[in-house]
Parts: sequence; C-alpha cells; structure tokens
Amino acid sequence: MLHAQSVLPPLVLKGKKLTVPIVQGGMGVGVSLHPLAGAVAREGGLGVLSSAAIDRLVSRRLGRKVDTYEAVRDEVALARSQGGFAGINIMVALQRDFVDSVKGAIDAGADAIIAGAGLPTSLPAIHNPRDTALIPIVSSARALEIICKKWEKLGYRPDAVVLEGPLAGGHLGFKFQEIDLPSNALEVLLPAVKDMARKHGDFPVIVAGGIFTHDDILNFIRQGADGVQMATRFLATEESSADRAYKQAVLNATKEDILVARDPASPCGLPFRVLRQSPMFRSALQGKRKPKCNKGYVLLKDAEGRFSRCLGKEDGDHYFCICNGLLSSAGYDPEDEEPLYTVGSNAYRVTSVLPVKALMDELRGTAA
Repeated sequence: MLHAQSVLPPLVLKGKKLTVPIVQGGMGVGVSLHPLAGAVAREGGLGVLSSAAIDRLVSRRLGRKVDTYEAVRDEVALARSQGGFAGINIMVALQRDFVDSVKGAIDAGADAIIAGAGLPTSLPAIHNPRDTALIPIVSSARALEIICKKWEKLGYRPDAVVLEGPLAGGHLGFKFQEIDLPSNALEVLLPAVKDMARKHGDFPVIVAGGIFTHDDILNFIRQGADGVQMATRFLATEESSADRAYKQAVLNATKEDILVARDPASPCGLPFRVLRQSPMFRSALQGKRKPKCNKGYVLLKDAEGRFSRCLGKEDGDHYFCICNGLLSSAGYDPEDEEPLYTVGSNAYRVTSVLPVKALMDELRGTAA
C-alpha cells in the first residue's frame, strides 16, 4: 500500500486536471513527436511535442510537403487522439516559425503551449488561446515579472509557469558564468518565483532541470512546486523518436561526458548542454567542420529585416549547425549530417530504455 505522503497530487492547468503533476519536456528536434507525447498523455501527465523543424518531420511522414501551421495542427491532433492532455513546446528563438506554430497549436486544440528560449512577451496577442493554456518558461522571478506585466497589458495572465534551473538539457536561460552559482539552484529560485506567481494571479509553478526520481518530485512538491517538467528521462523511452544511436549514447554517458557548450556553441547564443561525444560537437571542437546550413530554422534578421542570417553558417569555427545536428539525432538524414546530442545534467544516471508506462509508474511511485 502506498503511504499517503508519497502520493503525487494532481496538477490543474486552465481547468484541466492531470492525474499526475508531470509535464514531459518538449525535446527538439524530432525527439518529442506524437508517439511520445501521446503515450505520456495516456498515463495522466502532460505530453509535450516540440515545434522545432516540425514541418520537415511531418512532411516526411505524410509523404507530401506541409507548412509549419499544418504540421503543428496534424501532430497535435495525433498526440491528443488517444486520450489525456497534450501540448507543444515552441521556442521564441525560432522567430520565423513562431507565429504559425502558435496558431496551428491553438487551432488544433492543444491543451498547452509552453514557450521558452527567449521571453514570449507577445504570446497572448498572437491568437485567441481559447482552451489552450499559455505557459512561459523562465529562469528567474524577474523574467516572470516582465512577462506578467506585458501580458496584463494584453488582458491575460499566465495559466502556469515553468521555472527551469541550470541543470536542464538543451538551451539554458543563464549566462555561462551563472550556471554553477549556488544562488541559481532550482530550490533557491523557487520561492521568489512562487511569490511572483501568487502576486499575479496565483497560477501553478512547474519546476524543471535535474529532476530524476519520484523522490525528487515529492521534494519539490513539498517545497511549494505544483508540478515538475522532465525531459531526459523521457528521451530514454521506447516511444521517444530519438534514434537508436542517440539513446545508446545516453546509456553510455558518464558524468564527465555532459558539458555546456561555449565555443563552439549554439547559434541561438544561449548556453547549450550537450554530450561531449556528439559527432557534430566533436567535429566543430576540432575545427574539422565546414559551415553547412541548409535548413534555416535558427535565423536572425538581416539589415533589411529578412530572416536570412545564421551564425552556424557564417562562423563554423565557433558555432555548430543545431538544425542539421538535432535532425540527424532523430534519424532525419543521418547519412547527410553528423548528429548532435543534447541531454540534461543527470543523463549519466540513465541505465535502460523503458516504455513510457513503466517510467510513469516509477515516477508515480507505483512501480512493482
């Protein structure tokens, strides 16, 4: 029999009740597609897609070319089709496709949009969110305050917030010199973010970064979090769309293999946690990789306001091509480009690839 103190409470997002307070992190490119998000949704958590390069991935699956709007609509519908709740992670840094991704998600009835890699200050103004929860990702109370004040002018407040600490995978919301500061530990950041959420409407706070076990979840719930977001544990599941080599690299990883890329770095300009043995990262580190950028998702505006510039294309000595590398790690044209593996700081603790149901039972504390 489960002890009452070990039972996880539900999480309510815009009136929708998740039976377990677990949000599966949206992993791009191509790791979090409908097989993973749908499986998590069926188990009572929030399954989350990634919008990054989704037009290319869905076009390949359908055998015909679709744009970002149609791809997002299609993938969200599939993720929600077998029950439960499913949403999508949309990166602000992918400026060219941000608006179409938001519109497609809302029109498909996504249960949530989780937006990070930049402050989503305009999100509520893009499209009437209807029943879709709008959830920004922040790394400080100050960032949440900025978003709340911007959104209040638009007549909206966050339906929840994800507080992501420095132990997460992928892009991090800290400067390089801030990542290891004790003052930026997730448990230290939580109280101020919780207070800010209360001040602006008392919406749920979901913590992310470095959470690995059922006990970790309980610990943060007891500290005041309303839920948790976890990504790396779901990367190493059967339903994850990461390719076999990616999952094996996670199983093989040691603690020393996990680092934050600084030079070479992501063209987004944000710190980016990677596996040292990622083939693309190794090639870039050794100066063996020529700039190659033919996908165009991480684009900056040029002097004329067009999305045409990419640091990964302009400076192959100091930046790696995140679009091609992450697409390759999800099995998209691996013969054409070297893969790039991103993981959270606890990836070295992963010892097996599990079905989502088995992982969710473990995280709920109900595994045999």
